[in-house]
Amino acid sequence: MHMISADDHQTVIAEYIRTKGVTRCPTAVGGCANPSASTGSPAQAPPLGAGMARIWVLRQADPPQGNLEAASPIVSANGAPLADSKEGTVFFHDFPPGTYKLTVQAFGTPAKLSDTVQLSAGMQSYVQIETVPNWEEGSRVGGWSFDVLSMSPEVAQQYLPTLAYLGQR
Repeated sequence: MHMISADDHQTVIAEYIRTKGVTRCPTAVGGCANPSASTGSPAQAPPLGAGMARIWVLRQADPPQGNLEAASPIVSANGAPLADSKEGTVFFHDFPPGTYKLTVQAFGTPAKLSDTVQLSAGMQSYVQIETVPNWEEGSRVGGWSFDVLSMSPEVAQQYLPTLAYLGQR
């Protein structure tokens, strides 16, 4: 078993939080805009149809971590594939009201992580596809996987301008 000093541990944790945690939020760190974002914008999304709900799927650009940047895991709702989740992008999908279990394709060690969203007519919900180190999920195997996490609308709205808008999927 590899042991590290308390100082090294704090450095590793601080780096993880800096690259993965809330400090990546544009309100906490200036200049988070993605210069390669498309000219489209989520503000151009069509209005919700009568009786429908919308889920926005975000995936931030991550610092280099193996080959995860090249991974475009498929996001599914109730087992039905929606779309690939490409790094640094956002897309949406409209659903009838109901309960949806959102999952993401495993890369590396499958973590079988999901999020369940209850949608009502007119509602907009936000989820983030995030790389997660396996040790955080209790695995003794090294490497990374993907997770689906709900986001508050307030936080999601701050990230949207930094992402390439892909439209409806």
